[in-house]
Amino acid sequence: MPERADMPAAATGSSAACPRVAVLIPCYNEAVTIGKVVDDFRRVLPDAAIWVYDNNSTDDTAHIAREHGALVRFEPRQGKGVTVRQMLRDIDADCYLLVDGDDTYPAEAAPALIEPVLAGEADMTVGDRLSNGSYAHENDRAFHGFGNDLVRWLIRLIYGYGFHDVMSGYRAFSRVFARSFPVVSRGFQLECEISIHAVDMDWRIREVPITYRDRPAGSTSKLSTVSDGLRVLMAIGALFKDCHPFKFFSLAALVFIVLGIAVGFPVVAEFAATGFVSKLPSAVLATGLVFCGALSFCTGCILDTVAKNRRKQWELEVYRIEDEGRRGR
Repeated sequence: MPERADMPAAATGSSAACPRVAVLIPCYNEAVTIGKVVDDFRRVLPDAAIWVYDNNSTDDTAHIAREHGALVRFEPRQGKGVTVRQMLRDIDADCYLLVDGDDTYPAEAAPALIEPVLAGEADMTVGDRLSNGSYAHENDRAFHGFGNDLVRWLIRLIYGYGFHDVMSGYRAFSRVFARSFPVVSRGFQLECEISIHAVDMDWRIREVPITYRDRPAGSTSKLSTVSDGLRVLMAIGALFKDCHPFKFFSLAALVFIVLGIAVGFPVVAEFAATGFVSKLPSAVLATGLVFCGALSFCTGCILDTVAKNRRKQWELEVYRIEDEGRRGR
């Protein structure tokens, strides 16, 4: 059920008088920084409800967050995606501000992120660390910049939208966006999934330049450049298949058919010249590849119909959530 009883009085007032803003901070072993993060957002957004979900931390993250005035919950299932999914289920607000608990994102940028959402000008805003060069200056971890560029290029290629910073963990969402977004990622693929969902469903997106700062001394990153990077790339491929099955399976069909033609051309040429087929294995392989191509194309056509019906159902769900929000006002 949406969480209302524990929200501060200012945050549970009517949307027309005082929009409810919820700051969502998923945490895993952030005792070094969480106190400062909560204090900073309390200072910048005094009327917001600040939620910290502790994801099996082995340090004093939860205790410190509670001491600094945050509303603390525990999420036993490991993973950032799982934690954020539960936060969106539990917490009801007019605007959700998602931020990491590692003190790398400035609280001072929060008003610029939430204002377009509350004004109805954007459904999602993204804290852009890259366009002003602050991320490249502060972050010295190998291949992170390359990974960001690769993901941005793939999303632009597949979906036609050019994010400046697709992997930013500092975002604001409208209530309708948050309530209609089906989180399926378990880990750090979450940001990529959110970005692709926003583009694929044609939500209004606005990027807000922010000043990024690296983690303070004593705070360690939980992100693995190689393994989590591979998971992100796999997530992009899986989402491409789910969101645009006709394109995905048509590309697969093209690969199969080209390979089948390449393998089968010498067989056909030999048969045309001699009337015999001496390369029977090649003939069988070529036939199989072309058949797989045709099957892949048919699969894409069928799943494209399924995807279009899913989009229609999602649109109806958005209308339902919007009506629910108007009645709540």
